[in-house]
Amino acid sequence: MEARDPELKRELDASLQTRKELGPEYEDELVDSFLEKIEQRLDGVVDKRVRRQLAEQQMVVARGSARPAPGAQPHTYPDGLGARVGLAVASLVLAIPLSAIAVVNGGLPGLLVCWAGVVGVNAVQASRTWFDFGASSRRRSSSEGSDWD
Repeated sequence: MEARDPELKRELDASLQTRKELGPEYEDELVDSFLEKIEQRLDGVVDKRVRRQLAEQQMVVARGSARPAPGAQPHTYPDGLGARVGLAVASLVLAIPLSAIAVVNGGLPGLLVCWAGVVGVNAVQASRTWFDFGASSRRRSSSEGSDWD
């Protein structure tokens, strides 16, 4: 809605002309009618803006580049839990076709080697993060100080 909307100017002129013809006793009704027209126009403008913003947000989400809301903290897992879960899920998903390939080419021994590799990768990751977790908790506790000092 422009600051100088010609249609609203015509409506205001018509309301003022009608007031001159009908007299001041109809002034309240004329003002209410004009304000109702302005309210409808504003509602239309706001609806357009909201629809446009929703469409823009849907496009952002559809493109996969959704950003967190301003001021929102991104969700992080404590001590690398997300990385551990991600590796576990990825290794299990990849274990399915690897198992099929191992069975076709090597039979039962091939399947056992394949699953030993999957278990080994996850065990190494779990032990690495376990030791890192212990070190980070020791660093936190030493930096906080002791109550006995």
